Amino acid sequence: MIQRGLKQGALLTWTLGKVIFPITLLITILRYTPFLQWIADLLAPMMKWIGLPGEAAVPLVIGNALNLYAGIGAILSFEFTVKEVFLMAIMLSFSHNLFVESVVATRVGISWWIVVGVRVALAIGSAFVINLVWKGGSEFAQYGMISKSEQAREGWFDIFLQGFQTASMAIIQLAAIVIPLMVFMQFFRELGWMNKMSEWLSPFTKLLGMDKNTSMTLVAGLTIGLAYGAGLMIQAVKEDGVSKKDMYLAFIFLVSCHAVVEDTLVFIPLGIPVWPLLIIRVTTAIILTAGIAFVWNRNIRRQRKEQLHDHSYDTI
Repeated sequence: MIQRGLKQGALLTWTLGKVIFPITLLITILRYTPFLQWIADLLAPMMKWIGLPGEAAVPLVIGNALNLYAGIGAILSFEFTVKEVFLMAIMLSFSHNLFVESVVATRVGISWWIVVGVRVALAIGSAFVINLVWKGGSEFAQYGMISKSEQAREGWFDIFLQGFQTASMAIIQLAAIVIPLMVFMQFFRELGWMNKMSEWLSPFTKLLGMDKNTSMTLVAGLTIGLAYGAGLMIQAVKEDGVSKKDMYLAFIFLVSCHAVVEDTLVFIPLGIPVWPLLIIRVTTAIILTAGIAFVWNRNIRRQRKEQLHDHSYDTI
């Protein structure tokens, strides 16, 4: 079981690493070029529609191109109010690291434009609604004890070296999580614990309109993130018979709400309330996924009735 788990973990690391390494390297290098700043300047006039100043486009672009930590680092370079920081936090919690996580989704069989579309729509929509509803938070945010500075990079070789180191560390971190996880999952399956866990979580998966064999994918995505949850889903599709419908529903849920503990706690040093952030993400993910599942399952039942009716007519 250990050997089979190690083999599956190594294969998944290779599959995901081929995507994560080059994209992380490219985006890290682009951060030191005018490209990301050009995109931020292009988006600045639209920021007022969601209650944000023009300079808020900078951390939003960096966070979506890289990750939450890069976006938070960019926020620290400006003075924002509590409301503005909260709006950026909710947007970045829904939509960050778009390039890596969207391309990883294609390895599972999910269209990248669905992942990007859902995440960007949730980010903009949530910020728009919160800006209309929340009238407070006008005081300046008090940032905690986190570093605002970043070591300057001199020359393209130095920039490329940092990008290579960042991408390499991403792969090392990926392997450190995926390989032990796959060994654990191998024991989980072969000892029969998977079926028990699926039974325990079946009320939740049923609420979301999915079969119980998607439960472990949801647990992985909720706890360790979308990219690692995708790795587990690749295995689940092969071994657990996860249907295409459930695969899409699980990913829609996870793009809305993944790594909920880590992605919530990282915003604490920014001096904003994080409990509303967590509640908004979880509630939105449940309502969105359950709503799509309701419509999808209803269409499936309607199609089955039509096929049954056609078959009965032909038989007569």
